[in-house]
Amino acid sequence: MSLSSYFTPSPGGDTAFTVEAPKIKFGIGSLKEVGLDAKGLGMTRAALFVDPKIMGTAPFNQVTEGLQSAGVDFTVYDAIEVEPTDTSFKAATAFASEGNFDGFISLGGGSTMDTCKAANLYSTYPDDFLAYVNAPVGQAKQPPGPLKPHIACPTTFGTASECTGIAIFDFVEMELKTGIASARLRPALGVLDPQVLKTLPAMVVAANGFDVFSHAFESLTARPYTHREAPADPSKRPLSQGANPYSDLACLQAIKLVGGNLVQAVNDPTDENYEALMFAGMLAGIGFGNAGCHLPHGMSYAVAGLVQDYTAQGWASNHPLVPHGISVIVNAPAVFRFTGDACPERHLQGAEAMGADISDAKPEDAGALLADRIIEMMKATGIPNGLNGVGYSEEDLDKLVDKAWPQQRLLVNAPKSVSKDDLRGIFVDAMRYW
Repeated sequence: MSLSSYFTPSPGGDTAFTVEAPKIKFGIGSLKEVGLDAKGLGMTRAALFVDPKIMGTAPFNQVTEGLQSAGVDFTVYDAIEVEPTDTSFKAATAFASEGNFDGFISLGGGSTMDTCKAANLYSTYPDDFLAYVNAPVGQAKQPPGPLKPHIACPTTFGTASECTGIAIFDFVEMELKTGIASARLRPALGVLDPQVLKTLPAMVVAANGFDVFSHAFESLTARPYTHREAPADPSKRPLSQGANPYSDLACLQAIKLVGGNLVQAVNDPTDENYEALMFAGMLAGIGFGNAGCHLPHGMSYAVAGLVQDYTAQGWASNHPLVPHGISVIVNAPAVFRFTGDACPERHLQGAEAMGADISDAKPEDAGALLADRIIEMMKATGIPNGLNGVGYSEEDLDKLVDKAWPQQRLLVNAPKSVSKDDLRGIFVDAMRYW
């Protein structure tokens, strides 16, 4: 098999990559089967984590009726915080620790699924909270054994948390986002029913769609796995291995689906748009669950963590909030202008997949061409105009850089090295696009 020249090994670089494939069920009506799925995984008493906005809706009724029919006892936990915090993770852990559950089910967006992952981890293997948190914020300790089975049922399509071993939260005291990453956090089963997307507000669809795109394109342009040092112990390969042929296939198709469906899904949606976007989210989750994201996500944690007075339309929140997909995409055009020269052929692939005409493009135009296409779609879907659009100005640059710089797990996965000055320059370029 001949692989892309992007994977030409560097001295001391790895020569193998690991495929971590999630178990997924996809299709209309699949939520009705969750009760039997839970029974099949050996659950008799489940913790059902539910986004409070989902309570009493058709998806909630389908899941709970299925559990009752299958004879699986369950207790509902709905104290889910939008964009969860260390405090909300700890509260969920206390619930899980007291409940003597033998399995977990989550029904909601990424916040619900990530909260459920954390509660499963800390209640199964109690430890100091920072023990499992990503370095350098925490100790990045790996769970000592398998977790209890978790069925993740997304009601959005952006985070793809049902596909990954990652749980993201706001560390309030430090004013930044960080997370926990381990293959053991990956749910035992993800159940994706495209019908759940029909009730999402337009801006939520837009933010989710751009999160999917950024997951996919960051993974496509991540540092190749062959440029990461080969581990002495193969079990120590990181969850984010860098770009690899397996993730490439999923990510490129995800980008094509977003490029062909997102604008219509926001402005005049059809069932076909929703099905395509939910499938794209799954594919991107498979991709970045193996390859990992880089700069837009690393920068997004500072944008979300330092928010002062912005709240997006479509989100119910009692505090200022830059939703995750928005905090990512407001950085993306500036990032891809910066990274375009590192792998221009991949930036051109991404631009074409998103719908740009690359027929006369030169390699040196690759980053700008992709950035222009993203900006065009941001305008068409109502996304804020860069960092200015979510309440930031040049006066915030030092704080943004200082909060983004600790996200080294993500920053070192970029296709080119990034200094603090580089990061500042990207934030400057991301302030306003039109």
